[in-house]
Amino acid sequence: MADDLSHSVVAHRDAALPRYDWTLKEVEALFARPFMELVYEAATVHRRWFDPNQVQKSQLLSIKTGGCAENCGYCSQSASFQTGLKAEKLMEPSAVIAEAMAAKAGGASRFCMGAAWRELKDRDTPKLASMIAGVKALGLETCATLGMLTADQARQLKEAGLDYYNHNLDTGPDYYAEVVTTRSYRDRLETLAHAREAGMNTCCGGIVGMGEARRDRAGLLHALATLPAHPDSLPVNALVPVTGTPLGERVLKLGEIDPIEFVRTVAVARLVCPRAMVRLSAGRETMSPEMQALCFLAGANSIFVGGKLLTTPNPEQDEDARLFALLDLQPMA
Repeated sequence: MADDLSHSVVAHRDAALPRYDWTLKEVEALFARPFMELVYEAATVHRRWFDPNQVQKSQLLSIKTGGCAENCGYCSQSASFQTGLKAEKLMEPSAVIAEAMAAKAGGASRFCMGAAWRELKDRDTPKLASMIAGVKALGLETCATLGMLTADQARQLKEAGLDYYNHNLDTGPDYYAEVVTTRSYRDRLETLAHAREAGMNTCCGGIVGMGEARRDRAGLLHALATLPAHPDSLPVNALVPVTGTPLGERVLKLGEIDPIEFVRTVAVARLVCPRAMVRLSAGRETMSPEMQALCFLAGANSIFVGGKLLTTPNPEQDEDARLFALLDLQPMA
């Protein structure tokens, strides 16, 4: 039944054209497709919009680490959990711009700045605007994740030169309360709306492997695919289990997400948001070259480079250089 539904969806529509009327049943049916057919279809759609041999290199810097008031059950930076991470102050713009220069020299074309805040405070906006303008002046694509935004704050960030605002939904709405209780799903959707209305591109995805069911992964992608505008950037993160966090401890006990199921998630993301940059984000350090190759085949076309992703490990530059050479990939301009 599920397979018949997914085939009928493909038969009557151009799968490469964006849709905003996906049903949860349709997204679940895509997950249920035979793996080889699913990846083939996702790869075909990917080639309609992107060069399959090009992958964007992005670099992410934690500009304000630790002490976050949120209780996201996966996060090392939450003040609610004992993870051994020391809270730090917001970095100075000159230090951030120096890091961005190094990232560009290392081949990154996109620079992302992340602050461990529940929401942006107005007092910090001028310093952030200076950082963003300085990074933008280097010719880099700019992205920031700073927690919840007001409409006015979003406008100020856009005026400073911010290209993308990252605000993940994390998981499907039915599993959300298992992940965080200090911020609602509606709060997240409201911040995304402020970013869109200010004229910024949105970067929005989630984390898989937190103990959720496949239906919850389908729920996440359904929520993204039925937004007023699809995310321009869609990060798919595999949970990196951090000792001391509730979800990290659960995964350390029960095991990480199955690699093939992760690739399925990437493929479905590509199909329901065909024009998005699908970002293979956290968790790459433990992924084999073969698994990453399958992710790229299934439609992922962006990675984070550098040895650290906020506070969690990430492959080093030379390791990614070997991966690109092995798979004949080129950095996206």
